Amino acid sequence: MITENSRLAHASLANDRFANVRFANARVGIPAAARTATGAVTRRTASLAATLVGFATLLGNAPAIAGDTLTILHTNDFHSRVEPINKYDGPCAAEDNEAGACFGGWARLVSSIDAARDRDPNALLVDGGDQFQGSLFYTYYKGKVAAEMMNALGYDGMTVGNHEFDDGPEVLRGFMDAVEFPVLMSNADVSAEPALANKLAKSAVVERDGERYGLIGLTTEDTSELASPGPNVIFTDSVEAVQGEVEQLTADGVDRIIVLSHSGFRVDQVVAAAVDGIDVIVGGHSNTFLSNTDESAAGPYPLMVGDTAIVQAYAYGKYLGELSVTFDDAGKVVEATGEPIIIDGQVVENEAVVSRLVELAKPLDEIRNKVVAESGDLIDGNREVCRVRECPMGNLVADAMLERVSDQGIDIALMNSGGIRASIDKGEITMGEVLTVLPFQNTLATFEISGADLLVALENGVSQVEEVQGRFPQVAGMTYSFDAAKPASEGRISDVMIAKDGEYQPLDPAATYGVVSNNYVRGGGDGYDVFADKADNVYDYGPNLEDVVADYLVANAPYAPMTDGRIVAE
Repeated sequence: MITENSRLAHASLANDRFANVRFANARVGIPAAARTATGAVTRRTASLAATLVGFATLLGNAPAIAGDTLTILHTNDFHSRVEPINKYDGPCAAEDNEAGACFGGWARLVSSIDAARDRDPNALLVDGGDQFQGSLFYTYYKGKVAAEMMNALGYDGMTVGNHEFDDGPEVLRGFMDAVEFPVLMSNADVSAEPALANKLAKSAVVERDGERYGLIGLTTEDTSELASPGPNVIFTDSVEAVQGEVEQLTADGVDRIIVLSHSGFRVDQVVAAAVDGIDVIVGGHSNTFLSNTDESAAGPYPLMVGDTAIVQAYAYGKYLGELSVTFDDAGKVVEATGEPIIIDGQVVENEAVVSRLVELAKPLDEIRNKVVAESGDLIDGNREVCRVRECPMGNLVADAMLERVSDQGIDIALMNSGGIRASIDKGEITMGEVLTVLPFQNTLATFEISGADLLVALENGVSQVEEVQGRFPQVAGMTYSFDAAKPASEGRISDVMIAKDGEYQPLDPAATYGVVSNNYVRGGGDGYDVFADKADNVYDYGPNLEDVVADYLVANAPYAPMTDGRIVAE
């Protein structure tokens, strides 16, 4: 535990993952004068040894690699995908997994990290945030499973993702108390938040082969809109926060700096260009796939901005990033090479982890294995589609919401695309798949709003479409067009039509409309402040969204996914 007048001591790695490990110079949000005494945080032998004994072989007794070259293994946006996923990032059927058609999962990740550490036993293992949220394992266990597995894998550090705040600072604190590595966030003042004050570090230092490496955490500045950090966590400017930590670390003699960033690929490039002294940024949040061999990649791996190497490894445990960085004597990057490693069906699952996951899954199986419906085709919920235009999963969810309350004077449904987390493939649909698409346990929220304020909401919804952000509005009972070439919130939306009495009519700014959304959006999430500030006749406590969608699928089975032109990108 990091206390008021302490810093974490220098790291010294032993020969296996469960040996004592100490980290140096962890910085919390307290005055520099208070960081004087020294202390230690010790990695104890994991209590999971009995059930995860297979993990003990993941680090061997190989000699350290000579030279000032560091291997960085990295994950990001895992989203509780502890079991294998299919090609649509949803749950993978057991028979498909046995056939080698699945990806990821903790058991394969263990094997991939094992192989990487065979190549370099001194490799760092870090995470770019958003371990939380995305499957029933998180819904049921919160952060306990993530902590258990990350400890066993021997992570060296992690930044806070916005979803780590989904259940408030208290759940994040419980996770931090359980893990045996530093969890970092530099760009927030947490001094007024009892659960995080003097606990959530800004940076840490780890040692490898006699060299010290500084880790700095960075979290997206709009987390207050995306999650539930509460009023006591105040986010600050990313560039200023990171520059300040770089200067502190440099003053302590640490000139090899790695930023663990959950801010998105675009912001990472801004930070790399604006901050002096960053060597590597390990990213997350935007689920960006970088590669030197795959034509579908968003850019090369790594992307160099000046002397800074930027990497990210998509999401959901489908890839393990592996970056090799060579420094000169002054700590400057002279070479950065690598490629994300796909964790596909050819990777053998670790049997000890498979057994542990079977045990953890027992309380979940009755719920998630229940077949609720059938789909005649893929219901596409891919974020790259649903966050920029009309998509089949968005239509399903919005239509289900509107049908559920259409007899209550509700005219339209609006669903934030960030609440849609996966696709569902053709065939039987289980409740587990529905919960993977809609993992947040949101409730239906109904309210009334003026046409003028509804237009403000729609403008917010398309204001960040270039950044593929989750506020993009999927709708039912209405149609609209948008032009992303126009300035954000300055007239992108046009041709809004509302279904009334069986026909579509132009939006009337002076009229009052009944709206159904989810309680997160109604409360101002994803930038929909107008709903929090201007809505009347509010009721936030309707049925759970996942149940509404499951009931709709049952009533419309076999479901036929579709798009019908309700959203037009000009």
